[in-house]
Amino acid sequence: IKTDQIWRTSRMVSRLTGYPVQFNKAVVALAASFALAQGGEKTPVKLTGYVIDNMCAEVHGTEEEAQKHPNACALMESCKKSGYVVIAGEKTYKLDGEGNKLAAAALEAAKTKKGLKVDVEGTLDGDTLHVAKLEEAK
Repeated sequence: IKTDQIWRTSRMVSRLTGYPVQFNKAVVALAASFALAQGGEKTPVKLTGYVIDNMCAEVHGTEEEAQKHPNACALMESCKKSGYVVIAGEKTYKLDGEGNKLAAAALEAAKTKKGLKVDVEGTLDGDTLHVAKLEEAK
C-alpha cells in the first residue's frame, strides 16, 4: 500500500460519492463503492407468503389468489419446470434454483391441498430471492 496516496484517494472518494471519508478509511470506502457498483449488495430477507408456480403467477399474481391455488397444479410437470415464486402481501419474490427445489419438496410434503403458506429466509439480489431456508408455515 502506498500510504502517501491514501489522503488523495480519500479526497477522490469523497468528491465522487459526496460523503466525507476519513483519510485512513479511503481504501475501505473505495472497496465498498466497487462492491456496490458490481451489484455486491444483497439484502437479507425473512418473510411469510404463498408458493405458486411462475406460469400461474402471471395470471393469479395476488396473495389472495395464491391462497386458493391448488398444490397439485404447482406440481404439474410444466408448472414445476417454470419455477416458483413466493407472494407475500403486494410483493412477488422469484426463487433461485435452491429455492425451487425446496418449494417443490414443501409442496409434495404439504398437508394442505391449496395455498401452501411458507416461511422463507435468504437474500434478495435484484428480483431473485436466494433461498437459505424454506418450510411450511406453522
